[in-house]
Amino acid sequence: MSDQRTDTPPPPARLAYGRHTWKEVAHLLADLPCALAGFLYSVVTVALGVGLAVTVIGLPLLALGLSGARGMARAERARARGLLGVHVDNPSRLPRGDGFFSWLWSQLKDPVGWRSQLYGFIRLPWGVVTFTVTLVSLLVLWPVLPFVVRGLANVDRAMVRGLLSPSDELERRIAELESDRGVVVDTAAADLRRIERDLHDGAQARLVALAMGLGLAKEKLLDDPEAAAAMVDEAHGEVKLALQELRDLARGIHPAVLTDRGLDAALSAVSARCTVPVKVSVDLAERPAEAIEGIAYFTVSELLQNVSKHARARSASVEVWRAKDRLMLQVRDDGVGGARLDGGGTGMAGLAERLGAVDGVFVVDSPAGGPTVVTAELPWRDRTPPAAGARR
Repeated sequence: MSDQRTDTPPPPARLAYGRHTWKEVAHLLADLPCALAGFLYSVVTVALGVGLAVTVIGLPLLALGLSGARGMARAERARARGLLGVHVDNPSRLPRGDGFFSWLWSQLKDPVGWRSQLYGFIRLPWGVVTFTVTLVSLLVLWPVLPFVVRGLANVDRAMVRGLLSPSDELERRIAELESDRGVVVDTAAADLRRIERDLHDGAQARLVALAMGLGLAKEKLLDDPEAAAAMVDEAHGEVKLALQELRDLARGIHPAVLTDRGLDAALSAVSARCTVPVKVSVDLAERPAEAIEGIAYFTVSELLQNVSKHARARSASVEVWRAKDRLMLQVRDDGVGGARLDGGGTGMAGLAERLGAVDGVFVVDSPAGGPTVVTAELPWRDRTPPAAGARR
């Protein structure tokens, strides 16, 4: 999930002018020139687009005007963020169309662009009011200036939130999913690089050495049979090691026991490799979708590796259960605690990103001195039955 920033609440208004008061004054005085520019842009682009709609260039001009209004709204959000402390998320980008008419239609029905145009149109009279009242207050009503500008600035804040924020919850959700998609792509690329590195540095190098050893043994077979036999025996050992490395690599990609027998057996197998005793409890009436099952397995596997490497624990436990439409995981250990999402070299941040990319939740409770309790939630998706006649 993407981080959501909250608005910065201004301090209470006071008679003594503070930094926030001067920022609000600067914003209100800049309202008039900004509103004048926005009003002229809105009136000109909408009037030209609508007036020339009967011609070939009318609708494209209107679409370009709406696209430009998005840019002006972005500048207004930045101004409000810097001077008023209002943090409004940027709307997601419009999807790329498959041609000119697809682009034209998406621009013309863009609610963000139309609301940005409306914002520019209605701001002119308000900009005149704020500029005039703020300037007069600076010259005449300076004892109550902080209270006057706070009231005017609060109206500005309401306008920015109401007209320049993303369309609705769905719009914000789209922006989050676009960010999560990048995390998934980066994670997949990193996994592919890891597999390639493990193959190149491990099994491939060992098989190359094995081929060279067998070649030398073949040359010595007639001249020195005893040396050839010793070399073949050494090659036999190398074959066993190469097979073990390939099995470990395959287990790291997707273990066969997970595919064949599910989470209970797979988590029992991975817990047996932990350096401390682990109690595994899986309470699932049915198996989730393969993708969710795989993420759950690798999440628990990574957490148990952290227990082995960092926790200094005497025991640990793994619990898996279903709560309505969520798959719940909880890994607990009695170690020294202190695990964090923001560092420590335990890979917690990477796990949180991976779960967030599939609409999951990752929570770490690890006070100094322990115990550490890591809870993860994944969306439950029913398992798709294999197609008839599909190869296993």
